[in-house]
Amino acid sequence: MFKNEITLEDKALFEKYTGSYPYETSGLSFTSLFMWRHLNSFKYEIIHDFLCISGINHLNLDYKEFFVFPPLAIGKYDVHKLSLAIDVIKNKFDEKGVPFNMKLVPLHIIEILKAAKPKKFIFTPDRDNYDYVYLAKDLIELRGRKYHAKKNHLNYFIKNVTHQYVPLTNEHIKDCLALNERLIKTKTYSPLESHLIDLEQNAVYEALKNMNALGCKGGAILIDNEVQAFTLGAKLNEDTMVIHIEKANARIRGLYQAINQQFCSHECIDLKYVNREEDMGLENLRKAKLSYRPVKMIEKYNVTLMK
Repeated sequence: MFKNEITLEDKALFEKYTGSYPYETSGLSFTSLFMWRHLNSFKYEIIHDFLCISGINHLNLDYKEFFVFPPLAIGKYDVHKLSLAIDVIKNKFDEKGVPFNMKLVPLHIIEILKAAKPKKFIFTPDRDNYDYVYLAKDLIELRGRKYHAKKNHLNYFIKNVTHQYVPLTNEHIKDCLALNERLIKTKTYSPLESHLIDLEQNAVYEALKNMNALGCKGGAILIDNEVQAFTLGAKLNEDTMVIHIEKANARIRGLYQAINQQFCSHECIDLKYVNREEDMGLENLRKAKLSYRPVKMIEKYNVTLMK
């Protein structure tokens, strides 16, 4: 709906907004917006001093779902200006002939939206997009009974598989993409899944190719000099790392536990939290993320208009 494409040159502008207010939401980070900009057709405009981002949900092949994210402010929200910005955004939806639809609204932004537009909105929890947040110390040490199974898998890998953990650099990109391609070929997909995988491959490529410009940190595990696991993350704020990508050969016992633990040991040692993003409503992914015992969830809401 908006007119400006997101480019690397926009990083400073976006982080001027996201860095001045505690949104805590992984999906509003510049790295996430940049790497998924093609999949979600992200565009932006500055409206009444707010950074406004629009997108299109392509999770259904039969129709396009237009949406916006909450208007982002620099510092404190001016509810009068926010009200004016929402009016402009609503007109954009009206021009498209589609209903007003706001996504990824953090819990603490709800009261601000209510103050800007009293008795205008319906707020619906979006559990599939809640972020999972863990103590970095827990993911590094894996101490206690709650991590017993994961520690066993990790120890098995360390004792039985000759491997090397290395920081991710440009020289590994080709091998990381090759691993991702191999992992995709091990499964059968529906037409929609195949479509989304093609788009996801592009997102992984964009993030890896531009990891230095994006300020990302990464790691890889080499077995017989071949990349068998890799991960990529970026700081969300001063105390939190977001894991944007994690890929591993699931046939190698303990490899997923190893890439997670090793990356956190190398890149999150001075941070308090690790945000491992959402589960998208996928049962196996939800089970895996819960098994690492998050200390908190970042709640997100969908916002629609009252009729």
